[in-house]
Amino acid sequence: MKEHQIQVQRTARYWTLGDPAVAEEVWVVLHGYNQLGRRFLRRFEPINDGRRLIVAPDALSRFYVAHEAGRHGSAALVGATWMTREDRLAEIAVYVGYLDRLADSVREEVRLAVGRDLPLTVLGFSQGVATAARWVTQGSARPKNLYFWGDFTPPDLDLPRAREAFSSADVVMIRGTEDHALDPVLGKAEKARLAEAGIAYRTVTYPGGHDIDAEALGSLVAEK
Repeated sequence: MKEHQIQVQRTARYWTLGDPAVAEEVWVVLHGYNQLGRRFLRRFEPINDGRRLIVAPDALSRFYVAHEAGRHGSAALVGATWMTREDRLAEIAVYVGYLDRLADSVREEVRLAVGRDLPLTVLGFSQGVATAARWVTQGSARPKNLYFWGDFTPPDLDLPRAREAFSSADVVMIRGTEDHALDPVLGKAEKARLAEAGIAYRTVTYPGGHDIDAEALGSLVAEK
């Protein structure tokens, strides 16, 4: 048995809040496992005040969330994943290229609307944390703010490249005190790993679980 690969063209989907003609900054927000950009974007309604264009792409691999027997009807919930362990390096390369192309498209739209580039914020939630970290490390995006919410950066991250890519960003780990998805052992390993690599960041906590907390999100915006 021999494995082969070919490249294929497909259509990717993203959702937006805000008007590029009046926005002062751009946010790209990356959802977690089982989610879609449309549903995830609703969590950012509290900061949809006209000052920012918020962009939520769908991960490319969709699936039915429920496991009921028989055919899935129109009410069956659909989610998506950024990658799995299967053919992982190829999937990472695909989504890095996808997000680079998305950012370029949004940047061009903004330039046509306001005649200049706007500051970029990248926020990854849950599985989107690893996606955001790898995208900024391997891709061309250089955000002003880089927010990792509800998970740890991937242990296989290319740390020398990440240190360079993150150097111009305010890197913030946002974590709920009741978030049971955060393993303290993994947290200690991440802290040691990033310290050894010389990657600067700060941590913000809030009293809550594994979700985008509206008050914590508002505090991030207010401090800028």
